[in-house]
Amino acid sequence: MKKHLAKIGRDIKKCSKVPYDVEKQMEGLLKEIQKSKTSKRKVSFNEEGTDECEDAIDEAIAQEEQQTPSQLPTKEVVGGDPKKKAKTIIPPMIPFNAVMSPFFQDILDGVAGYGPGYIGPSYDSLRVNLLADLKRECQMVVDSYRSAWKETGYTLMADGWTNQRQRTLINFLVYCSKGLCFVKSVDASSMVKNASSLCDLFSEVIEWIGFDNVVHVVTDNAANYVAAGRLISKKFENIHWSPCAAHCLNLILKDISSMPHISSLATHASKITVFVYNHTVFLSWLRQKDNWKEIVRPGPTRFATVFLTLMSIFERKSKLQQLVVDTHFTGHKLGRSANGRAVSAIILDNKFWDDCFTVCQIVSPLIKLLRFVDADDKPSLGIVYEGMLRSENGIKEMFKHRKSAYQPYTEIINSRWDKHLKKNLHAAAYFLNPECFFLKIIENHLMSCELYLILLHCIARLII
Repeated sequence: MKKHLAKIGRDIKKCSKVPYDVEKQMEGLLKEIQKSKTSKRKVSFNEEGTDECEDAIDEAIAQEEQQTPSQLPTKEVVGGDPKKKAKTIIPPMIPFNAVMSPFFQDILDGVAGYGPGYIGPSYDSLRVNLLADLKRECQMVVDSYRSAWKETGYTLMADGWTNQRQRTLINFLVYCSKGLCFVKSVDASSMVKNASSLCDLFSEVIEWIGFDNVVHVVTDNAANYVAAGRLISKKFENIHWSPCAAHCLNLILKDISSMPHISSLATHASKITVFVYNHTVFLSWLRQKDNWKEIVRPGPTRFATVFLTLMSIFERKSKLQQLVVDTHFTGHKLGRSANGRAVSAIILDNKFWDDCFTVCQIVSPLIKLLRFVDADDKPSLGIVYEGMLRSENGIKEMFKHRKSAYQPYTEIINSRWDKHLKKNLHAAAYFLNPECFFLKIIENHLMSCELYLILLHCIARLII
């Protein structure tokens, strides 16, 4: 009966009317029965046996061990042949990161628990029945989120990207108090350049999910998405729109990195990194030093990595200076070359290190905020406003409130902040953040009144 309800077994007719949850429950019961069968080989002895009986048993076990080799798995057998596992992954071109999945170890444990002779699912079973079951299970998870959508509302996020065929795809995701889930993907190649068409697409998705529960729509900072977001705010008066905070922060870092003196500083840092990593004779010397960590090298698109490289080089200042004054460097022909002398001059230049320290202090709050909003583990809406204020105030304090010194940096921050990221929803979330309210807002009466009015405005929009 259990096999009938679980739809398992070749010689048993599968039940066509069984509910999905009952089917999975029967599957679990059958697995438990199989595990209990494999564990019944253990032999239990009467605890009240005599010493003579125990001695006889010990003697028999000793003789058995002398006559036959141990049947327990050795270290070599426990792990199995790693080549067999690799052949499961490599020939069918399964991505290597598949082994990072939490389900990978589950399937190994399941097969090991069953024992030799286990027959895996067939090709047709995987692509038809099991795929349908997993889709149904995934849909049940999404449906369980819908209750939270009605209680607390949700944020609709549009993530646009271009595939290898140069098609523009937009993934729509919904974030709520229970978590994040994917809802739809659309090929927007024919409409991505037109703000009105994008607005129609977003409106269609909003109405499909349920516009009564939408609180917030998030897109990236491209001009077409910004225009579409503003059209959405006009069309749905109870919905707030804002650009992606991580994208805005990356653009701020891009603008700062484009400043002439910082661009020159990044070029000098890049010379050090390229020289060290292109010559293993010096890299090996550094790697032999205690507590040496690799230098972070800049990526092609993430502007934060430019500053992470500067921070990384600054942290390794003493080790790099030890290298260029050591005979291992000065006595080597590469150290005496034109590039070697240029790199040595940069590393021994105190102004270079002072500038590195200053830039690291300027961008450190922005990078911390970027890491926070780019992570998925905590909600970040209530910290964006506070993080931007902290970054600007930190720059002013570092330059001791000398306007001529801090203004070039604060103008860059404010231009992006005022134009894109300074939204009423961020201010309201800042006001409702207990940490920010009691530590900062309550001390500033003027700010408290301003933020309170913004909060009331946001509430009024929600109940329209």
